[in-house]
Amino acid sequence: MEKVLDLLILNRVKFHTLSLRGRVVLSQLPLSITMLFLLVATWISDAPILADPLFGLSMVLNAVLLAACFLVPWDKLPYPSFLLIPLLDFVAIGLLREGAGSLLTGVGLLAAFPVIWLAASGQLPKLSVIGGALATLAMVWLPVLLKDTAVTFEVLARPLLIPFMMLAIGITVRVMTASTMEQQRVVEAKDAELRTLLEASGRRERLLSAVMSAVDVGVLAVDEDGNAILRNRRQEELRRLALPPGDEDAPESRLELYADGGSTVMPVQDRPIRRAMRGESFSEYLMWMGRKPGQRVLSTSAQAMADDSGRREGTVLAFSDVTELVAAVEAKNDFLSSVSHELRTPLTSIQGYAELLAMTPGLSPNMASGLDTILRNSDQLLTLVKDLLGTAAGFSELQPVPADLGVIAAQAVAAAEPRAAAGGVMLTAQSEGDLGVFCDPARVRQVLDNLVSNAIKYSPQGGNVTVSCTGGGGVVQCRVADEGMGMGAEETQNVFTRFFRSPAARRSSIPGLGLGLALSMDIVERHGGSISCESEPGAGSVFTFTLPVAGPPRDNDPDGACCRVVPAGAQPKP
Repeated sequence: MEKVLDLLILNRVKFHTLSLRGRVVLSQLPLSITMLFLLVATWISDAPILADPLFGLSMVLNAVLLAACFLVPWDKLPYPSFLLIPLLDFVAIGLLREGAGSLLTGVGLLAAFPVIWLAASGQLPKLSVIGGALATLAMVWLPVLLKDTAVTFEVLARPLLIPFMMLAIGITVRVMTASTMEQQRVVEAKDAELRTLLEASGRRERLLSAVMSAVDVGVLAVDEDGNAILRNRRQEELRRLALPPGDEDAPESRLELYADGGSTVMPVQDRPIRRAMRGESFSEYLMWMGRKPGQRVLSTSAQAMADDSGRREGTVLAFSDVTELVAAVEAKNDFLSSVSHELRTPLTSIQGYAELLAMTPGLSPNMASGLDTILRNSDQLLTLVKDLLGTAAGFSELQPVPADLGVIAAQAVAAAEPRAAAGGVMLTAQSEGDLGVFCDPARVRQVLDNLVSNAIKYSPQGGNVTVSCTGGGGVVQCRVADEGMGMGAEETQNVFTRFFRSPAARRSSIPGLGLGLALSMDIVERHGGSISCESEPGAGSVFTFTLPVAGPPRDNDPDGACCRVVPAGAQPKP
């Protein structure tokens, strides 16, 4: 029974997807089936009615109209032409109504079928509703007007109920059809928009997949619980390096990850994914993956993801293989360290013997001048070698003690006065406020020596170099100003880069390697301070560094950027 109902209501047929001929046939079928049912019922119960010519003509006309629905190529005719079928249906229904007479009641209600067809067709909506009502009115009045009996108001009013019912049905169907069509248009528009969004999403997904496969950087996306939701091919390759021998897969806690040059197992809580689970964002976080000799060095970065409400959704991590870069840096540092050690020993001997010779009594002026040149140049060369050695080896620990920045600055100025006097430069020191600070005095003195030395070197004869120190607000500040050649904005940005020297300095043949300021910045930042440069061409330069009074930061930097602090007199830990 259920299958029969599905067939009758066309449950498996989408009306709007049929051809025009199919829609016309399906629209005519309900009336034709109903009239066939009436024919069979009449043949069984009221056979004499079949002899009425109007009854037979109505059945023949209905059969002809149904055949026309099948045979006429409606798609080749003007589109509204199919409405001729429901209009002719009124003729067939009128003939049936007259032929059946009073033996079949309610036959006039069959007009609802063509009325519904006209109203639901969507063609000439207002005219089709009115036309259906007028056709029904003609169906009930024409027989009255064509008869020989007298036409009275009572006779004409008696059948008006049917036209009014058909008008109401037509209006109802039209309103419901218009609403349905509007909803269908909205649904189709939404469907088209959804298809467009799906196509765009598919393109973005394919693009993301292609990019992820093409880049030579491991990419891993994890949710807030650390579960991997996206991983590219390169990340899979890198992860296999860290798997324990014999394991096809392992959690991050069991991966072979190392820190401190690849010799110390990285604690689980310091591993990139665990840090990402805590919501941290970081960059250039080094770790060593796998065992030697196939061990690789990775630089990891993480960026947290959040939804529109700010709730954390996970983190994207990037793993860059920097093994060759780290090896190159180590090779460079080893070379600089080796060269510096090899040069420092003979230079120390040259300087020592030159000083002994200079103390010999009775030296001629030419010999004394030559020895002075040897001492001066060897001292300059030894300073460069020390800078090279400091650049290569660096230093891993500070030894802070309570100190006075003003005293350190005065000592640096006093040591530089002979060079300033020789170059005709006026060197002055100023101090203001409380300058007590917890620092490594030797390292801070090294910063001041570099800044003062540079200021003297780049100042013209008769120029002024001022060293001023101030304190307050939990910090101390030192400012070294000169009246030298100055620099442009681009040169100022690069002045703290290793081996950088401005074009003007190179043209002027002023000696130097461009290492002093890089070392100074390293020392200041390890103290938790900052250093900056302000300069204009021809107007001199001002170097300013600031140190926190409380001293360098402790071991609380997750990236390991800050050095360990060792109190004075304590032994550094290995």
